[in-house]
Amino acid sequence: MKFYGCYLLDEVNMNITEKPEIIAADFPDHTQLPDSDGTFVKNFQEHPQSILLTTSIRPILDRIHPDGQYCIGQDSGIYWRVARPPEPPERGAEAPDWFYVPDVPPTLDGNMRRSYVMWQELMPPLIVLEFVSGDGSEERDKTPRQGKFWIYERIIRPAFYGIYEVKKAQVEVYHLVDNRFELVAQNQRGHYQIPQIGVELGIWEGIYQGVELPWLRWWDAEGNLLLAAEELAQQERIAKEQAQLEAQQERIAKEQAQLEAEQERQRRIETEERIQVLEARLRELQGG
Repeated sequence: MKFYGCYLLDEVNMNITEKPEIIAADFPDHTQLPDSDGTFVKNFQEHPQSILLTTSIRPILDRIHPDGQYCIGQDSGIYWRVARPPEPPERGAEAPDWFYVPDVPPTLDGNMRRSYVMWQELMPPLIVLEFVSGDGSEERDKTPRQGKFWIYERIIRPAFYGIYEVKKAQVEVYHLVDNRFELVAQNQRGHYQIPQIGVELGIWEGIYQGVELPWLRWWDAEGNLLLAAEELAQQERIAKEQAQLEAQQERIAKEQAQLEAEQERQRRIETEERIQVLEARLRELQGG
């Protein structure tokens, strides 16, 4: 499991500091922290699922952030505390399967983030998504200082937290309200609205990368499915082939019309020639 790239936690008071000059001096940055915890990605579906979410929403985020100031993490580490020895440093991180942070640069000092270090960035993710591979208890664990749910709700504090269970073909979405997560109700389309970026999140039964599953997908505010990069490429390819077919059909129709016009012209010529022959014979008969 790799961590790629955001806060500073006071472990005594559980508060986030607002003094970046102190942070820089006293705490490690993303280059000094591990970008991997040495574990495997849990299943083969997680990687394409993350790609599907990322490539389909990028055009929306690019419009929201014309300056490019946002970052997306896929199975990436969010460091929320500095682990104390003998704990390894990566114990101070959670690694959501997918998350999006607005209004932060995509790189730091020209380099891709190895992780997202919260005591450097001081900007929480807007949305964090976990893909369940077990029974879902890990993603719903509210044990203080240890459980994922508690850490996301109390420390990392994304505006939205989603728990996606492919085996159950469902996703739960929580919204941070008054410092606590509240379960979001589905809209009339069975989706969960993320109004800050004008999209909806939900389950789509279909085929992606040759596999039919209940995939986690984005829709726009009007309920139109947001297509992934390869889906857009396929759509453009089909549209191009359709345009070429229509052009070919138009060319054939034009050639057919020209052929029919030429055939009609030849028939007129032949008819006129026969008439002239008959008229010539008639004159001969009348003259004889």
